[in-house]
Amino acid sequence: MKKVSLFLLLILLGLGLETLFAQKMKLKIGDKVPEFELKNQHNETFNSFSVIGTQPVVLYFYPKNDTPGCTKEACKFRDEFEVFTDMGVQVIGVSSDDVASHKAFAEKYNLPFTLLADVDKRLRKMFGVPTNFMGLIPGRVTYIINKDGVITDIFDHQMNAEKHIEEAIESLRKK
Repeated sequence: MKKVSLFLLLILLGLGLETLFAQKMKLKIGDKVPEFELKNQHNETFNSFSVIGTQPVVLYFYPKNDTPGCTKEACKFRDEFEVFTDMGVQVIGVSSDDVASHKAFAEKYNLPFTLLADVDKRLRKMFGVPTNFMGLIPGRVTYIINKDGVITDIFDHQMNAEKHIEEAIESLRKK
């Protein structure tokens, strides 16, 4: 029993330290987005500075491909994609799924935007995207980034995935 209690305590401490670390690194409104590189769904290297700092960007982090909430969110971004492109905004989705999973997800739902594979969760940690449910589920957070590469809005709703799209459009229209 003591071994199990010690094990659980170590897990909880580890989750707490991860959350603390993420909060220290957390990007917030007014921060400039640092450069990063990840593979997209076509297995091409995506460099953030090819887009961020040149045009507005909606960068959304989601837990996992092909799950009900994440599929609704991605399809809502797809359905409203023309609204974003008409405003000159690039939409980019990020999860820890690998390139092959992103490719299948994008093809299955005809997603017209970039999906980035953050397999080692480096970008998620850089932004300080929290985990939910005792650290078991990656968070769902959307960042609005202006053409200068500065974060102007952040939306964090784990359970209301489609709300991010409405809030992003509203935020971008105000700018």
